[in-house]
Amino acid sequence: MKAAIRTQYGTPDVIEIREMPVPTPKANQLLIKVHATTVNRTDCANLTAKPFIMRFLLGLFSPKKIRIGTDFAGEVVSVGEKVSSFTTGDRVFGFNDMGYESQSEFLTVPEDGNVFPIPENISYTTAAAGLEGAHYAYTFIHKVKFTPGQHVLINGASGAIGSALLQMLKPFEVKITATCNTKNLGLIRSLGADKVVDYTQTDFTQDQVQYDYVFDAVGKSTLGKCKAILKGNGTYISSELGPYSQNIFYALFTPFIGKNKVIFPVPYPIKTTVPYISELLEKGIFKPIIDTEYQLEDIAKAYEFALTGQKTGNLLIRLS
Repeated sequence: MKAAIRTQYGTPDVIEIREMPVPTPKANQLLIKVHATTVNRTDCANLTAKPFIMRFLLGLFSPKKIRIGTDFAGEVVSVGEKVSSFTTGDRVFGFNDMGYESQSEFLTVPEDGNVFPIPENISYTTAAAGLEGAHYAYTFIHKVKFTPGQHVLINGASGAIGSALLQMLKPFEVKITATCNTKNLGLIRSLGADKVVDYTQTDFTQDQVQYDYVFDAVGKSTLGKCKAILKGNGTYISSELGPYSQNIFYALFTPFIGKNKVIFPVPYPIKTTVPYISELLEKGIFKPIIDTEYQLEDIAKAYEFALTGQKTGNLLIRLS
């Protein structure tokens, strides 16, 4: 089989496409033929080992796993002798932020791992695109309690996290302001934003409206910059650590000091988030956005694009 690998941390030029043996499933494993995967922010962190803390999880000096990829959608082609909940031909998808070695034509996963049935009406490409960004978006909305009519601002609504977050917020009947670049204004309006701010033309932190929640889905703002647009008891959540990891410290101290509150979105278990996402996909409440599709041979180009921070929604890799 063909697989994308890297033997060292670095930029996309360290990625190789290598011929490797098809893995043999153990007694408790599934062998899955991968139909689609994505290149996402988590993949980029795993490739570059940035922030540095990633090295403590992936391998301090070099990666423990050389095959890359964190999500997949595919078909079960073989099962181990102890597997009882899946069978050959099942359509499945899954995500593992520490790496599923999924940017390859085949992979093995434990039966009790982060693997789930794909809803009947959902394609492989939609299933793959509906994982990583939506997983982190789930964390934003479940760290707080909404009241209908509250004002929410999403910074970076056109990314994988932001576009999922925007759609997931709609059932809560809140008023949503979303930022994006000029080319995505129409898309973000179509996803349900009540107000759209073109960040290339307008500084959203100068808005005259004050918000109950500011959700930074791209991690490019700070609490300090957003204080003026937060209500007295408003909450700030960012998808990144912030300068000098400040968001971790703010999360510890702002519940006791000051009026505004910072919450650090420690992700929920994937076995909690993906069933929720699956239900939204099945009901048509959430439709993942796909920017560009690539073949496996061009995966380094997908990483290069992802690292620019300019993608809209998801970058998809088709394997069949």
